[in-house]
Amino acid sequence: MTTGPGGRVRVQDEGKRLAAAELGAELGERATLVQFSSAFCAPCRATRRVLSEVAGMVPGVRHLEVDAEARLDLVRRLGILKTPTVLVLDADGRIVRRAAGQPRKADVIAALGQAV
Repeated sequence: MTTGPGGRVRVQDEGKRLAAAELGAELGERATLVQFSSAFCAPCRATRRVLSEVAGMVPGVRHLEVDAEARLDLVRRLGILKTPTVLVLDADGRIVRRAAGQPRKADVIAALGQAV
């Protein structure tokens, strides 16, 4: 999952936390993969498969999908510009990684290393 120079989270994301109430579902015990998707997005379907697979492989990790069109408030607040966009949250809901586009499974697993 690439996030830009040095693989760091964008400055606007640093320290931001997302709560279960904002996402409409409980966070993972160790980490949460939050996917912002839209209805006619082909890469979103492939991303859903990858993130679900990884969440199934790593204990305590949960995959949540957010319909970007239905949650424009959250999309705007987080500066989501395209789908799919994936946020990796730690156990406390802090954003530790962010990537736009379809991620590779190996990159998602590596990004989880920062969250757990």
